[in-house]
Amino acid sequence: MDIKDRVLVIEDDKSIRNFFRTVLEANNYDVLIATTGAEGYSMVTSQCPDVVILDLGLPDMDGMTILKNVRQWSSMPVLVVSARTHEKDKVAALDAGADDYITKPFGTSELLARVRTAIRHARATVLTAEGMQTGQFRAGDLLIDYDKHRVYVGDRDVNLTQNEYKIVSLLGKYAGKVLTYDFIIKEIWGPNMQNDNRILRVNMANIRRKMENNPAQPQYIFTEVGVGYRIVDGD
Repeated sequence: MDIKDRVLVIEDDKSIRNFFRTVLEANNYDVLIATTGAEGYSMVTSQCPDVVILDLGLPDMDGMTILKNVRQWSSMPVLVVSARTHEKDKVAALDAGADDYITKPFGTSELLARVRTAIRHARATVLTAEGMQTGQFRAGDLLIDYDKHRVYVGDRDVNLTQNEYKIVSLLGKYAGKVLTYDFIIKEIWGPNMQNDNRILRVNMANIRRKMENNPAQPQYIFTEVGVGYRIVDGD
């Protein structure tokens, strides 16, 4: 099954939301929609999108608040889409961690190009805790290609998000060893991330859904209950 890149759109204007959904779904993206800032931030943490499209003028909060909160723990691509055209607004968003700033109105081709670029750049800069990992890890049908930053099961590209890849890559580096929840969280999201296992569990559920034939009976990544996760030993 082809795993689509997941785009979360945080936008309160119905016509613009519908435009995003139509264009992105027509180009093979899995689209999630949030209409408020609170809903959007909740979906960022629970759905782990590949890229976020964020409107600044939301009904319950300024989009800048969401951007700053996300940047405290994640480097996932965030594209700001706003009617604010002043240079100071663009600079503020980019300085706060936005990967791009798109001014309304904009065309279909421009939107798609910027989404593709954001995802490509994110995947090109995936790092492990000790820098760029190279080579390959094999375990049966599982292949982690550190040079390409891709994971395959058999001939199928698993198509992980950047954080999902980081988790699998980290486990592969310590194959056969149990990595604690706390260790994984600190390595992937940084030392300032609170020890909240929920986001790690969500990522792991998505990883298993993509990698395993039966996620309830995994072949590759195992849970050590109350401790952490372990990937199968390499060949």
